[in-house]
Amino acid sequence: MLRIRAALLGFALALSSVAGAFAADQRMDRLPRESFDVIPPAERVQGERGDIRIWQKACRVGPTNWARRRIVDIAVQEWAFFGFQTIDATQIDTRQLPSGLVPDTLNPALPSPRIDERFLRLGLPETARAMDATIAGYWSATPDGEKALLTQNRAWNGPGGRDVDWLEPWSAAFVSWVMCEAGLGDMAQFARDVSHRVYVDQAIAARDSNNATTAYVAYDSGETDIAPGDLLCVARGSADYRKLSDRRKATGEYAPTHCDIVVKTDAAAKRIFVIGGNVGDAVSLTILPATNDGRHLHPIDSGMIADAHNVFAHLKLRADAVEMNALDNTPTIKALQSAPPLRPFQRP
Repeated sequence: MLRIRAALLGFALALSSVAGAFAADQRMDRLPRESFDVIPPAERVQGERGDIRIWQKACRVGPTNWARRRIVDIAVQEWAFFGFQTIDATQIDTRQLPSGLVPDTLNPALPSPRIDERFLRLGLPETARAMDATIAGYWSATPDGEKALLTQNRAWNGPGGRDVDWLEPWSAAFVSWVMCEAGLGDMAQFARDVSHRVYVDQAIAARDSNNATTAYVAYDSGETDIAPGDLLCVARGSADYRKLSDRRKATGEYAPTHCDIVVKTDAAAKRIFVIGGNVGDAVSLTILPATNDGRHLHPIDSGMIADAHNVFAHLKLRADAVEMNALDNTPTIKALQSAPPLRPFQRP
């Protein structure tokens, strides 16, 4: 147990050691509300698999400039609740390159180095029934959450029964719930939605119109400093976005996208740490490789290394600054110093 705590508390020095430090099948309960005032997402819904209903839709509303630390603290607590699942995307596979040679775009026989993502730690998956109310609670923070749960309940009560997986991606619902609980409950501050593209478009519009009401303003990756509480967004599938200008051409249209919450940056090690929902079927922390062009630290892209995440939008939070290693100072990580043993997963 001491090794578990030491590994987490030493994130800044050796996060790659986390996998070996964790005992198997353990996660951390959310902190009591008297020590960290967050209403668990499960308390926003009622019922069991096949009959889960939303009963609480309200969100906290507070000043945007107070939100940065709370966004990070809430995201880290959910990561711990899912079992600290961690993905290292900084591993570069160069084994295909003969010694002394460099990638040559004119010679397909010499492939470029590629990202080799590795799970440092596996968490409790979305399919575990212990997570039903939590994921449903994330949906409750979105305008279309009831529709998503209705579809899911029908699937659970249909062919395949209660073993049917979650049908709709819930990553945007996770981000929306974090913002809801962090105090960005006014839709004018943050456009909570089941799709990331809605609040990405809101942040782009804020940039283009100088709208001072919204919590986030959109920038290209590398255009400004990345800080904990910001969002980094990538496109998926048919949406091959590389820049904000790519999304501007399709504003308002559907596009498969995904955004993660920045919880820590490490300029010396050239690493950016982000937490997202529905990543590897859990709330996961991903370590992204970064570069510094002399101005701002930002994630590498596929133009540098194959399979790297192409961040097309950096959503900058208009809030007071916090330390760049905010992850290490969250209530959750600090609680590991005196916490009882982490409890085993509740397997379905």
